[in-house]
Amino acid sequence: MNTKNKIMTLLALSAGGAAATALFNKYIKITAVSKNLMSEPHPLCYKWRLGNIHYTKIGNGRPLLLVHDLNFASSGYEWTLLVDKLKQNYTVYTIDLLGCGRSEKPNLTYTNYLYVQLLCDFIKSEIGHRTNIIATGESAALTIMACNNSPELFDQLMLVNPDSLASCSQIPGKNAKFYKLILDLPIVGTLLYHIASSRNIIEEAFEEKYFYNPYSAKPFYIDHYFESAHLGECPKAVFSSMECKYTKCNIINALKKIDNSIFIVGGAEEPYILDNIEEYKLYNSAIESSIISKTKHLPQLENPAKLLDAISMFFA
Repeated sequence: MNTKNKIMTLLALSAGGAAATALFNKYIKITAVSKNLMSEPHPLCYKWRLGNIHYTKIGNGRPLLLVHDLNFASSGYEWTLLVDKLKQNYTVYTIDLLGCGRSEKPNLTYTNYLYVQLLCDFIKSEIGHRTNIIATGESAALTIMACNNSPELFDQLMLVNPDSLASCSQIPGKNAKFYKLILDLPIVGTLLYHIASSRNIIEEAFEEKYFYNPYSAKPFYIDHYFESAHLGECPKAVFSSMECKYTKCNIINALKKIDNSIFIVGGAEEPYILDNIEEYKLYNSAIESSIISKTKHLPQLENPAKLLDAISMFFA
């Protein structure tokens, strides 16, 4: 076989492999969203400048904004077991952050500042009053920064298992741009994302990270998160931005300056949560805290009754 034939054979094999991978990616996306679990009868839409934002509004009373953890599979569904109870005393807003859940997922680099602007703009446009806010995990840092940026929009803040200050302060490494370039590739990057967001990986996260009792991680929860991870135009964009640390930001100065009431709720089995709380209190001594036993990262799904008790006590 001469050189020309070898090159043609190689090109044909490469094209065939790329086509097969593209078809596989398409199959994964279609099957992941086929159950249509994330649809809602009366969804609301905030037309933000970078994309449409899905949110819900229910109840009467003081405004309360619920912000899910910043994760490629997370959405407002995180709060589904609490909304019906909270609506009795609050006007409850749940938001799917840009790039997550049912909101638009444009192909761009997601940063901490982008989400800070989103939270501030959403409160101004859709709520129109100072609001209480509850945020989980990495979204706690977004809330701290947003409150420091526009304190007139925020009242009391509750942080559920916030990231450590060291984790918040991470910056993109020297290989971040190259890694993101790989993840942004239309075929290979999408395949890598589908591996990282497979149902098995999400199930493992529930059993090892999100829940203290793995038997409490109902398949229904996992199915919702799996579908959420595959909805939209470019679900891998927020994943690549998070993996490369573009969503991180040092919040220490903001934490020092904030004069709002802050309450931290931790799952007793969340790794290093007591150390994290003490670290936050070191920079803002007015912070109060509470621990929910036999829970990990998502007490709102694992033990919503106990978290509701903490909410009632703090926002009373």
